[in-house]
This record gives sequence, C-alpha cells and structure tokens, in this order.
Amino acid sequence: MKKNIGFLHSKKYKHEPITVLTCYDYPTACMQDEAGIDIVFVGDSVGTNILGYKSEMEVTMADMLHHLKAVHRGVTNAYLLIDMPYAADRNAKQAVANANLFLDNGADGVKLEGGTEKVPIVTALTEQGIEVCAHIGHNPQIHGTKAATHGKTVSKAKELVQTAVALAGAGAKLIVLEKITEEVSQIITGTLDIPTIGIGAGRYCDGQVLVINDVLGMGTLFKHAKRYQDYDHLTFEAISQYIYDVENGDFPRDENVSHIAPDKLARVQKWLESER
Repeated sequence: MKKNIGFLHSKKYKHEPITVLTCYDYPTACMQDEAGIDIVFVGDSVGTNILGYKSEMEVTMADMLHHLKAVHRGVTNAYLLIDMPYAADRNAKQAVANANLFLDNGADGVKLEGGTEKVPIVTALTEQGIEVCAHIGHNPQIHGTKAATHGKTVSKAKELVQTAVALAGAGAKLIVLEKITEEVSQIITGTLDIPTIGIGAGRYCDGQVLVINDVLGMGTLFKHAKRYQDYDHLTFEAISQYIYDVENGDFPRDENVSHIAPDKLARVQKWLESER
C-alpha cells in the first residue's frame, strides 16, 4: 500500500512512531522501501555525504532532480519527500515552480527550511495542493555546518513553539525539529495536529529521521545518531582484500570465468593458423 500524508497523520493519532531515512540512490531506495520505512527522504545532505560539497548550500536543483529520479525508481510504498535546495524557494513563484518540478519527477512532498519568514511560501505551496514539510531548529541552509542546540532559553523556546504553530497554520503537513531540546520538542509535538519528525530533538517527537550514512557507519558518528553497521571498516577491508587477491593471482578463479567448448576452441585455433 502506498503511504500518503493521511497515513502519516494517522500514525500520530495512534501514537505509532514514524520512521524516516535519507536516501540518495536506487539500490538504497529499494532496500528502504522493502524494509518498510515510512518516509524515504532525498535530503540536500546528498551534497556533503555523496557529492563532496563543503555544505548543503552548494546543492543545486539539478543535483536534487538527478538523485530524486534515481530514488523514485526504487520506491513503491514509502512516502517520497525531497528537500528544496538552497535558494530554490526565495519567493512563492519560484518555490511553486521548483516544487512542481519535483512532484512531476516522483516526489510526494517537499521540505523547506526556515521560520516565520517561510509562512508565505508554505501558504503558496499549500494553495497549489503541494504537501509541505517545514523544518525548524538547526537549518543547515541557514546556519551552515556548525550545529548548535536550539530552545535552551525561555525566549527561544517560545519562539520555536510560535514558529511551529505559524508554519502548521500556513498549511505544513509535517515538520522536522532539528537539534531542539527534548522538552521543547515535546511541547511542540503536543501542541500541533501535524506530525513532528525529530533529529537530535529527543524521544517525544512523532517520528525520527537519520542520515543513512550515519546509520550505516560512514564517516563521523554524531551524538544524535546511532550506528547500526560499520560500513567504513567493512568496506575498507573488502577493497583491501580485493587488491590483495588480484595482485596475488587469487582473483579471478575458475569459478569466476566462462569457457568455450574444446571442439570450438580447436576450430578457432585452426582458423587463426590459417590466417597467419
């Protein structure tokens, strides 16, 4: 069954956690979808995790479209969410055009970063029937790679709650809470009718999202993440073993090759002799 926004909202009402992972390629999309993930998320983190960019602010619409198309080919059941990259939603007209481009290529909804300044954008997208996921707290497109925890003071806590309410009121169907104190995230989750998706925002959000690289153990382990596999070590070992086997004649072996029938080989050899 294809998961839609109604399904995700029903999980909030039933207090069933929503599962979200970033995804940047077809094979990983196939695995996530088969495993039963609720939301496959093509994040602009593709820039720093896959493309070698220094920050998410270097990611372009062309980058996002390329990876969306690959991921879409592997998704059948999950809700497919994609980031609006940096500067792709500066005004309502631009945001609607770019969001529709994503929807035309398989996305179910779009995510955008920012606070109350994005209310008009969310409103415009919603009026066009485009499902929007808001994103508050730490916003990599705004704050850069230096991530600080948000919601540690009374004024900041109030601001976050008010911002979340404003974005939901503008029509946002989901909201990501990134690096927000657990207590404030819990207040926001209890205040809103729409699902909250946390990353580094504690245990009381309606769902959780992690970067697939962090889950697999690729690169630095962050406090908010959990490593479920040791990709770096296992992959390095596999590459090193492959190099060793090739250099020492252990690969390929007979089981890795194909043969021509002896009688046909004899005919080829006879032909070669006649050509000399």
